[in-house]
Amino acid sequence: MSVPTLGAVVLDCPDAPALAAFYAALLDWPAPEPGGDEWVSIKSGSARIDFQQIENYLAPTWPVGERPQQFHLDLSVADLPAAAERAVGLGAKLLDDSAETFWVYADPAGHPFCLCAC
Repeated sequence: MSVPTLGAVVLDCPDAPALAAFYAALLDWPAPEPGGDEWVSIKSGSARIDFQQIENYLAPTWPVGERPQQFHLDLSVADLPAAAERAVGLGAKLLDDSAETFWVYADPAGHPFCLCAC
């Protein structure tokens, strides 16, 4: 076929195993396989997120700034307050909770993501 399919979303980060473990816990996906240091993958069904370790990584600034975000994940949740408490407990940092139906967080490497009860 000449039509591509999405293989994975790849996030650059300073510590691939640690960020993979964060998202595996946040999404309740299986833990990453041990052994990878510079490239780690997590998978659930056909969905996959890869984490690429980058030397001298600089986190995006949110919502604007020197390194504005160019990409973020929207994660659907049924109970926004409960999901928010869980995310923070796993290491996420709240960036903005001013909207009623979605709140913005940064993962431990500084990538913005939204918890959405939309």
